[in-house]
Amino acid sequence: QVQLVESGGGLVQPGGSLRLSCAASGITVRSYVMSWYRQAPGKERELVAQIGFISGITNYADSVQGRFTISKDNAKNTVDLQMNSLKPEDTAVYFCNVNIKGRPTWGQGTQVTVSS
Repeated sequence: QVQLVESGGGLVQPGGSLRLSCAASGITVRSYVMSWYRQAPGKERELVAQIGFISGITNYADSVQGRFTISKDNAKNTVDLQMNSLKPEDTAVYFCNVNIKGRPTWGQGTQVTVSS
């Protein structure tokens, strides 16, 4: 059974940084395309960042390009999201995602609040 558990969210001031981590069990993250999504109140869930399974090619939403970095830690079997220069509009619940044979698996999410 595949399970994803996010951690690292919290309250941070504008301009600050947070590092989210997604611990995976039941799969080896290096073998899959892994993604981070977010959902703000009243808005649809959106793709934030994605990392490929072998090449490690990354893809980012325009709104976070240059501020966020997605990476895999194969030793820990985690997918991390380093978020810098945070803005109030980054406030959302952040979810880890993997698609296996067309079926998405989601974590429970972690709340990120950017406010002064």
